[in-house]
Amino acid sequence: MHITHRSLTAVAGFLILAGAAVAQNPDWYQHREERYRGENWRMHMFAEIREDLDHVQSTTFGGRDEFRIVRTKEELNELQGDLESHRYSQSKVDDVINTLQRVVADNRMSTRDRDALNDDLHRLRDYREHHENWGH
Repeated sequence: MHITHRSLTAVAGFLILAGAAVAQNPDWYQHREERYRGENWRMHMFAEIREDLDHVQSTTFGGRDEFRIVRTKEELNELQGDLESHRYSQSKVDDVINTLQRVVADNRMSTRDRDALNDDLHRLRDYREHHENWGH
């Protein structure tokens, strides 16, 4: 049996797509929608974003994709720590937004996961503009 580079590439592509299809858990997406109903999510926004990042990380192949997610969670933890100490820093909010933007732009993920993280970016930008009206 002769295996060509083209056939190996085709098999690898199939396995990646099959893994992505299996990794998409419809229950997770439904759970996410429930978490964001009402206004209570504002009090837990950072935990909600972290849960979304954890979900995307669970479907990540590693390497740079993994690094970007880990870095975003570190930035998010720093921001949350400052806010818990009643220190608001727009530059830290911007750091979280920038690292999350890199995840959305550069990581390999499903369309639904990208949409979820884009929604998180929208919420973070809204927070940056109106943080004084949000409970921490």
